[in-house]
Amino acid sequence: MDLLKNEIKFLSGVGPKKASLLQNELKVYTFEDLLYYFPFRYTDRTKFYSVNQIREDLPYTQLKGKISSLVTAGEGRKQRLHAEFYDSTGSIELVWFKGVKWVKQNIKPNTQYVLFGKASLYNSKFTITHPEFEEFSKYESKIKSSLQAEYHTSEMLKKGYVNSKAILTFQRNIFKALGTKIQESLPNYLIDKFKLISLHEALINIHFPKNTDLLFQSQRRLKFEELFYNQLTLLKQKKLRVNNTKGFVFTKVGDYFNNFYKNNLKFELTNAQKRVLKEIRRDFGSGKQCNRLLQGDVGSGKTIVALMAMLIALDNGFQACIMAPTAILATQHFDTISELLEGLNININILTGSSKTKQRRQIHEELENGELNILVGTHSLIEDKVKFKNLGLAIIDEQHRFGVAQRAKMWAKNTNPPHIVVMTATPIPRTLSMTVYGDLDVSVIDELPPGRKPVKTYHYFDTQRLKVFGFIKKQIQEGRQIYIVYPLIKESETMDYKDLEDGYESITRAFPAPKYAVSVVHGQMKNDEKQKAMQLFIKCQTQIMVATTVIEVGVNVPNATVMIIESVERFGLSQLHQLRGRVGRGADQSHCVLMSGYKLSKEAKKRISTMVGTNDGFRIAEVDMQIRGPGDIAGTQQSGVPFEFKLASLTKDTNILQIARQTATEIIENDANLEKQENKILLIHLKKINKHKNRWGIIS
Repeated sequence: MDLLKNEIKFLSGVGPKKASLLQNELKVYTFEDLLYYFPFRYTDRTKFYSVNQIREDLPYTQLKGKISSLVTAGEGRKQRLHAEFYDSTGSIELVWFKGVKWVKQNIKPNTQYVLFGKASLYNSKFTITHPEFEEFSKYESKIKSSLQAEYHTSEMLKKGYVNSKAILTFQRNIFKALGTKIQESLPNYLIDKFKLISLHEALINIHFPKNTDLLFQSQRRLKFEELFYNQLTLLKQKKLRVNNTKGFVFTKVGDYFNNFYKNNLKFELTNAQKRVLKEIRRDFGSGKQCNRLLQGDVGSGKTIVALMAMLIALDNGFQACIMAPTAILATQHFDTISELLEGLNININILTGSSKTKQRRQIHEELENGELNILVGTHSLIEDKVKFKNLGLAIIDEQHRFGVAQRAKMWAKNTNPPHIVVMTATPIPRTLSMTVYGDLDVSVIDELPPGRKPVKTYHYFDTQRLKVFGFIKKQIQEGRQIYIVYPLIKESETMDYKDLEDGYESITRAFPAPKYAVSVVHGQMKNDEKQKAMQLFIKCQTQIMVATTVIEVGVNVPNATVMIIESVERFGLSQLHQLRGRVGRGADQSHCVLMSGYKLSKEAKKRISTMVGTNDGFRIAEVDMQIRGPGDIAGTQQSGVPFEFKLASLTKDTNILQIARQTATEIIENDANLEKQENKILLIHLKKINKHKNRWGIIS
């Protein structure tokens, strides 16, 4: 039997109570789970100080000597224990406020101890509060290293006597219990090729590093393994989907596409748009299902590419749909596409949560009999009642806002799955696209339409508000329109909604009617109220729109040239970039003004300086990942993706990731099912690590 599969309660020193804590707090259920619970830092335990060498500026002090003069003071919860620690050069005071009884029972007189802790100067005498202590004879006999591992714990764990030192003891007990070497998880040819140490050596030295070089080698080995198996999983899933999922073959580029291109397209496509369209057309003609991620910065022209792809589906006798996360964005798509298709005799409709029963009935009927060519909508498109006659292409916009289960419903709308193009205006750092979206083909529109001027971005403090108001008035005099956005992280957070109300009052005082007209859009309004307010602004009947982040995506008003973002410190970089993308959509120079108070965190200053310094969405995405970490950017809805790395960092380990991806790619190309003898170990380990994960990779 594999000892690593033993329940953690059977490990020496753990038992049922501590096992329950480890399970609840750290998700550690077996010996193996604990072995893969890695330290977050290491403390150098090579140096011993003598008492007369102690300084207050030392981060810690390690001493060797004896403990004497134990004195208890205080009563009940206020009880504390004082002791004297001494060596040949002097003495210091030790103090315990917790575990007094246990400390008194375990300290032996005239015994040599190793003491570890932070020294503080009090009344001209050094004191160490709650020091770690251990008999020197036991210290010498243990598996130990010059660098002592430290582990994250929690208050609940500490209350149950499971601190970092206890976890280190448990790790030591695992290696004592094992006795034999830990079975290898990589084939010898990869270990030799990349000069990796064995898994057994790596796991020992990640917990008990003999020196810094072995620690580095251990981390490198374990990071490579994590990233390699992540890539192998994604690429194997992709290969499985490509080989096993037949796609509709679109061979024709016919009247719908050609008439639109000749008569309705009023501008020249950028080279980037043409390149991406070719990539999609290649998928359509391959006989395999298209499963493509289309990235493009705000204003890069993704919608035109999506529309032209849908027209190819229509030319081949199929229907198409586009799904958006909000009614505002869906309506914007419907209006834009309807205008672009004017005169082409294409039946297009929109379905949202607020669609009337009569309209729904008509849509359902026309979808099933094939009269409806293109359907635009929100989550309503994935309702069971919505049935297509022959859905050939599904476009999913701002796809990170949809869970994989929702995308699966769209995938299952036909007996044969439709082609899928998922779009995002949130640039994804390359390392993230290789992991979270590693099983998709990726297209990037990295070029803005000609004539677009980069938005100029400025940072002003609240005390400079009158200057900003003067700038707004000047822009309005020139016939321009203004967005003023207040933070609303989630629509349920009414505290931020009050900020918008206060802001609206101050704006209407500074810009009074009838000279100025101000409209409001926020998340607590009904959809039809939002639409009315939006239409007033689109038709230039209001000059200022006071809004929350409901206008983050999908709102396209070329005449709006100024974006004011209030309390900028409360927004993430990605959100700021999206909001800025609402302006700069016409030929006129646009401006983005970031307003904040003077109290700014280090991260907030970094976000603001990045926004002021660049318009490059991919550069912004990289900085965003450095600040927030990859997990937050990927979002909580990307469930089922093998993405939770225990050791590897997507911001620091890009080189290892690139090597891991290249290696996994070569293996899958030469042995897709991992049937060759040298790859048997990969198949065994792949099944093991993906045993409990949903297989969403076949969807997208």
